[in-house]
Order: sequence, then structure tokens, then C-alpha cells
Amino acid sequence: MFQDFADTNQRHLTPARIADLRARFDAVGIDGLIVPRADQFQGEYLPACAERLNWLTGFSGSAGSAVILKATAAIFVDGRYTLQVREQIDLDLMTPLQVPNDSPHTWVTDNMPEGAKLGFDPWLLTVRDVNHYDVACRRAGAELVALDDNPIDDIWSDRPSAPNKPVVQQPLQFAGVSAADKLRAVANGMKERGAKACVLTQTDAVAWVFNIRGNDIPHTPAVLAFAIVHDDASADLFMDPARVDDDARDALAQANVRLAQPDELAAGLQKLGAAAAGVELDFQWAAEALRRTLVASGATVTHRESPCTLPRATKNHAELEGARAAHLRDGVPMARFLHWLQVNAPNGELDEIAAARQLESLRAQGGELRDLSFDTISGAGPHAAIPHYRVSETSNLPIENNRIYLVDSGAQYVDGTTDITRTVIVGIPTDEMKDRFTRVLKGMINLSRARFPAGTTGGHLDPIARAALWEAGLDFDHGTGHGVGSYLSVHEGPQRFSKADRTVLQPGMILSNEPGYYKAGEYGIRIENLLIVREAEPIEGGERPMHWFETLTFTPIDRNLVEPALMSDTELDWLNDYHAQVVKKIAPRLESDQDRNWLDAACAPINR
Repeated sequence: MFQDFADTNQRHLTPARIADLRARFDAVGIDGLIVPRADQFQGEYLPACAERLNWLTGFSGSAGSAVILKATAAIFVDGRYTLQVREQIDLDLMTPLQVPNDSPHTWVTDNMPEGAKLGFDPWLLTVRDVNHYDVACRRAGAELVALDDNPIDDIWSDRPSAPNKPVVQQPLQFAGVSAADKLRAVANGMKERGAKACVLTQTDAVAWVFNIRGNDIPHTPAVLAFAIVHDDASADLFMDPARVDDDARDALAQANVRLAQPDELAAGLQKLGAAAAGVELDFQWAAEALRRTLVASGATVTHRESPCTLPRATKNHAELEGARAAHLRDGVPMARFLHWLQVNAPNGELDEIAAARQLESLRAQGGELRDLSFDTISGAGPHAAIPHYRVSETSNLPIENNRIYLVDSGAQYVDGTTDITRTVIVGIPTDEMKDRFTRVLKGMINLSRARFPAGTTGGHLDPIARAALWEAGLDFDHGTGHGVGSYLSVHEGPQRFSKADRTVLQPGMILSNEPGYYKAGEYGIRIENLLIVREAEPIEGGERPMHWFETLTFTPIDRNLVEPALMSDTELDWLNDYHAQVVKKIAPRLESDQDRNWLDAACAPINR
């Protein structure tokens, strides 16, 4: 199994751990500490040794931060985790607050005593984060202080070791472009801007540009390594050479990549400073420690978005073909799972863990599963209302009749990454359930159908997915969709659908389309397909280049939750055509007559 269901929450230890941390404040010379959920690479998924926020507070979500002062503390999460955080932390010790409504920087300004010192680990905050906290502290008359050592590490006696797993080559047939060609493109861009080098800090950017994959962090085949790319298209990759297999080492050497130990990074940065080089660094993602080392060494540091960000996001032909193949492959276990669920759930013997295990088992039977792309969200009844719920042996609920069950899952295949959510009713839905489900479905359909001019952003399109909910006075507190990698991170920027997004959607980008509705304590609904941004054929008389979305995901949508009276003819036609495509693409891949018969019935046309 690629996931386990042990209850790892240690909230009962939080009082002692926070007390130990505060007891060290005076010796360190601080009055508080910023505790982000981050490692030195600023990724979403962390190795166990970097889960400091979880260890200290009990909160296990994928995004959040805490500020611990001597007499008070707060933890900040986004709308995905407002329910989860209250279940996981000690509410007597910490106040949970939701961003962006409550900013940690504003809280620091309001709560830091004048003359106090707020400590931070410069490896765990980005350059941009440090600037925001520095302004907040100065407004309070306080001081932001960079620490040489993280005081949490001093009290975390059983902290896990850093990962040191093998690194392999991503075959060119799936990568589509060689590492040498990618590095030349990066170098050419730097030359045009007059820079001598750039520092790559994001693990998936490093994996992408060097065509390597690893197993350092859960469910994401990225590599924990920094890199320096020079304007001659050579590069220094800071990663234990012993980890790299022969094929990958040979390919890196051919691309003029030098391997160095991780502890040689400081010397590599100082060498750039000694040459008074102009160095590009992405302040949004790079740790403050990197900027400080470069500046102290004499380098001129310029903020520049990582040169890998847009090329990685705009998939090439091989990556798109791989994504299509991976999603067709993934449609088989999804169909088999939904059939299995329909047969077995009504008997009352299934629970959230059993369902998650069955889905993973079905995915593994194909023999091509490399990993899950994230821990399966398997939520029954009220747990479906927690957007990023993680089932454990303690929280595990039965899947009951007349209740909604939501499963959000994904897989990592060597040619692509999948992510899909389906919501089903076991038994008979209420009228309210059908209304809410259909409104979510309308949003998903209309975003899938969108045709839009070149230059459009995800923020421009986000309201399309919410309009039917807004008509009923409803909404959801997470983004409508995120970018997805190519056998890399299931959450990949910069593209997304969200109210605040300003990234222009470009052909080749892959995004999720996942509107939802959540009724706390009762049920939740989310329907998710992945989409590719495509150039549209010109329309006669049209005046502007247009784009459209190609759907990647082919899995039935529960017809029992659809209220046809709420849908327009166009929406209903789309759904029926989608289901016809599911049968056409997936049925020939199913070995069982029973599975094929079920799929035919699950995808039968809906009439008014």
C-alpha cells in the first residue's frame, strides 16, 4: 500500500512541546517563533523530517503556519482546513484563523509587544515572506530575527532522518525534451537579461529540467536538491552522487551537469558572489537563507520567476500524449471501483478505509502504478464536507445507506499524473442533495465547455464554476482548480482557477476542474475532471484567437444525484455526450462483462 491509515495526531503532546519551545526563547534571544509548514525547498509535500508544524501543533494539512509567542499563539490555514484544524489542535493553546481573512502578518502587528523579537528559520521562509513579516514587526515596534538554528529541532528528539533514496532518469519518450535542450533554453533567457546564473529551488522544477525523478517526498516523484544553472548552459546539481543511478548519471554528464554534495551548496553560492555575478532567484519560492548567502558573498541578486515555471506548465507533445494515456489507463480502475462500490456499499459492511484500500488495489492490478498522487480522500457522510479529509483508523466511518460518499484520488504513472473526484449516493438522496449536486455539476460542465480568448486568466473563468451555486446563495471556500504535473506534483503552478488568479492560460497547461459544496457535519459534494488548454479552430467571422478545454478524465458521474429539471438542454447534452465518450473509451479496456454492463447503465442518457 502507498498509504496508511494510522492516526498520527499527537495533540495530547502539544502542551509539553510548546512549553519546551517557549522555555528556549530566552536562551535564543527571542520572544516568539514563526513555524511555517515548509522545508528548505518550500514545497507542498514534505519529508517526515520537515513536518515541524505537525509535530508541534498536531495540524497535518498541506498548508499552514503558526506564530508562537510567550503568552499566546495562533495557527493560520486556508478554507480547505477550517474544520480539520479545529479537530487536530489544542484549542486552549492556539487560536485557529483563516487566511486571507486573517493574515499572520496582521496578527503579528497586533500581538507582538513593542521591543520584542520574533525569530524565524531563514531556510523555512521565502524572501517574500520575510519581507512581509519584517514590515509587520516594524509596525509593532518589534524586530524580526533570523536564527542560525531552529529551536524546534533541539527539542524534537526522535526527528526522522532526511530521505536518501535513489534518483532515476525520466525517459526521453515521456519527457519529450532533453535536459541539455532545457538547460540551453534557460541559459539563453538569462543571457538576454544579462544574468550569469540562476538558482533553482523548487523540487519539481529541478526534477523537470534535469529529467530525473525520485522518491524523497510522499506521492510526488521529485528530488530534494538545489541547482545552479549558468549562462553557458552548464549546471551544478547539489545531490549526493551515490543516489543517482548509472543511466541518470550518464544523461546528466552528457548535458554538462556537475554533481556535488548538498553541503557544497554554500560554496557554490559564494563562488558566484566572488565573481560578482548577477544571479536570478525566485523570491516567491526561494528560501531567505539563499538570498542572504548570495548577498553576503557579493552577488547581485535579482528577483525573477523561475525559468522552469512556464515551460514545465505548458506540456509538450510527449507529455500531453502521456497524460492522455495515463487517464485512459486510470479510467479502468475507477470504473471497476464505482461498480464495486455500488454492489457492496448497500450491505452496510464498507467503511472509508476499506473503500480507499480497494481503489488502490484496483489501480495496482494494472502493474503500471508507481504511486498515488496524494493520500486518497475517502469521506463518508459528514467527512465528505471536509475538503482535504484524511481517513485514519480513529476517524474511520462506515459508508451508510442514504448518505453521500466522496472519493478524491489520483495516481502516478511514468507517463502522467491523475487526479479525480467523484461523489455518489448510497441509497436515496434528499432533494437538497440533488439540488446541490446538480449546481456543482452545472459549474463543472460550463467551465469544461468554456471557449475563451487568448490572454484569459484562471481568475477570469473561475466564476463560471460558481454561478449556479451563487444563484442559490451558496459557494465553496477553495479554488476551483489547480495545475497538474507530468509524473510530478499533482498540485503544480502557476496556473489555477481561483478568484485571485492572474496567470494567463496557455495551450498545453493541465488544470483540475473541481467545484464543490460542503454542508458542515452532514455531507459534501465535489466533482473533478482534468482539462488541457487547447488552441481553438477559428470561427468564421471571429476576430480573436480562442482557446478551449480538452477533457482528460473519463469516469461516470452519478446519475442518481442529477436533477435534470435544473439543467439546460446544452448542459444535459454535454453530460450525455460525456458519458457516451466514457463508454467508448473505457468499456473496451474492461475485461469483465459485469463491469461493462455496469458502465453502460451508469452512462445511460438522462432524459427530462
